[in-house]
Amino acid sequence: MNVQPIVEGHGDVQAVPVLLRRLLAEAGVFNIGVGRAIRRRLSELHSEIGVQKAVRLALLQPECACVLFLFDSEDSCPKELAPQILGWARQVAGSTPCYVVLAHREYETWFLAAIESVRGKCGIRDDATLLPDCERRRGAKEALEDYMPRNYSYHETTDQARLTAVFDMALAYGRSRSFRQMVQSVGDIVMALGATCALWPPANWTQGA
Repeated sequence: MNVQPIVEGHGDVQAVPVLLRRLLAEAGVFNIGVGRAIRRRLSELHSEIGVQKAVRLALLQPECACVLFLFDSEDSCPKELAPQILGWARQVAGSTPCYVVLAHREYETWFLAAIESVRGKCGIRDDATLLPDCERRRGAKEALEDYMPRNYSYHETTDQARLTAVFDMALAYGRSRSFRQMVQSVGDIVMALGATCALWPPANWTQGA
């Protein structure tokens, strides 16, 4: 059985399955797989027709056991948009569980929240330090580039997956509300699919949250 991700960005196609596999492994869950991410334009993910088409496509994928929407909230309010998308999705999902996580404001904000753990990766300088209120900032990708030498730039299609594989999820959990929502959703998925899960989230993650 697989979690079927639906994403928006080109970099998300590679990065989101990496993130889900890391989180499932951290939870000690190895009988839930991750399907190949389905990418849709942002305009489609903000419309009832687009969301429902994406869900129908997800249900056709091999071993789809649940559907997870994960994309950037940008300037939208996650508390308003996520329930709306979830409602649209559930109308056509039948008995298949659906979940919606919006990275506020961008997926890369989660890297900024754990910036110490990605020093030396993808050109990020060894003296990179945490920005205040990093989750409220616009332009997370540009903020990452500010940590890089002038001859470097952030490449979403390659760097996003590479940083996803190494960033400290415990740090991100303590510093980013939207990443905590991501972690909580993985726990909900595990329970919905009847898998056995370790203590979730891990006790050492919650100490600084």
